[in-house]
Amino acid sequence: MRYRTLGKTGIRVSEVGFGAWGIGGEWGPKDDAQALASLRHALDRGVTFLDTAAVYGDGHSETLIGQAVAGRRDQVVIASKIPPKTFKWPVLPRDRARDTFPSSWVVEQTEQSLRRLRTDYLDLQQFHAWTPAYTHEIDWLAGVERLKREGKIRAWGVSANDWDPYGTTGLVESGMVDAVQVIYNIFEQRPREQLLPAAAKHNVGIIVRVPFEEGLLTGEMGPNYAFAPGDWRKDWLTPERLTEAKRRTDALRPFLDTADTPTLASLALKFCLAEPVVSTVIPGMRRLRNVDANVEASNSRPLDAGTVSRLGEHQFVHGWAYPWAQD
Repeated sequence: MRYRTLGKTGIRVSEVGFGAWGIGGEWGPKDDAQALASLRHALDRGVTFLDTAAVYGDGHSETLIGQAVAGRRDQVVIASKIPPKTFKWPVLPRDRARDTFPSSWVVEQTEQSLRRLRTDYLDLQQFHAWTPAYTHEIDWLAGVERLKREGKIRAWGVSANDWDPYGTTGLVESGMVDAVQVIYNIFEQRPREQLLPAAAKHNVGIIVRVPFEEGLLTGEMGPNYAFAPGDWRKDWLTPERLTEAKRRTDALRPFLDTADTPTLASLALKFCLAEPVVSTVIPGMRRLRNVDANVEASNSRPLDAGTVSRLGEHQFVHGWAYPWAQD
């Protein structure tokens, strides 16, 4: 495993982290024993960055992480997220910060996460949505400052709204934020236009989520793919969308080679890691074999600049809003 620094925080993180939404629920049947085995195996393989959220399984993901890191808390970097008090995603420009992230809510939610995680502090606490107006509507700031002052969080960040590559750029330029989590992958390359250059300039850590485009970039999902009961994607990825995605992922197969990039999943991870400003990429990995495959993407030879440039031609801005998106 290779390691990078999370922006100006100075915190060292594994360049492949553990995205922990899936172990909380909503991705088909839950298997806590398997989840704990995968978490512990990831730690043994050198994964140090664990990303969770209060709403992942209504705190269940945090609880599992708390169990998995018992006795090795000082070896891991834990990031969580505070939901908007409205519990509506994405946060829209009309939503006021005093209603979504009041300071009392920021503190309360963080303290609840700490109890579930069985820890005294978070390395990174994040707002689970963001809209540009909040850079000036600073109702939330006193809560963040209090948590830092009390040693309950080391750093503060935000998770950009779904499919919003631009909305956190102003926050990065303001100097107030330590890290931004954003959707970035072979299909969704728009963060390269504004956000990533701004983060490099202001030394803000970038956490990449959805590197596999919700599974599409693994190349394993065709038009007749059968989703497990309880998998939220079954209504989002219609047969028509799966057909289009399959055509596009098939076009990526010439980039594979058996030695260093044997699968589309490894190609997808390496594409994200080709950006120096990216601190870590957080795929879900509920199974041991997925942990091993993702770790190998870090261990093997990175993509060369020419390959990254050619992959730029495979951008696919599809505009498929998530099922929970509010009007």
